[in-house]
Amino acid sequence: MYTISQLAKSASVNIETIRYYERKKLIDQPKKPLQGYRQYPEETLTKVLFIRRAQHLGFTLSEIDALIEISAGSCHEVQHLAEHKLDIVQAKIKDLKRLERSLKTLVSSCQSNSDPASCPIIDSLVPAGRCLS
Repeated sequence: MYTISQLAKSASVNIETIRYYERKKLIDQPKKPLQGYRQYPEETLTKVLFIRRAQHLGFTLSEIDALIEISAGSCHEVQHLAEHKLDIVQAKIKDLKRLERSLKTLVSSCQSNSDPASCPIIDSLVPAGRCLS
């Protein structure tokens, strides 16, 4: 059993993170005894560690909530959720690669620019026919 501060320390999070997870209904808040502190069971630590690991994989709290809900269900359901997350990650990677190509092109055009009064990067960001100043 853990107090909230012991739980937070064991999970390497702060107390406000534990309270936030309680507000989001990801973990249960134990009943407060008449005297003393709330006591969190070992399962709560396991769940907080699960949440943190899932966040590091890029899952949102709502997705983590769904993972917790279906964790007792079939692996197929979990697989479906993970595949959906993978699709999102792959789309982001594609967008980032496109952004990288664009930035490389802009940097290259700036490096080869011989006009100190003009910047190709700034010029590319200003709408056609407009002036920044």
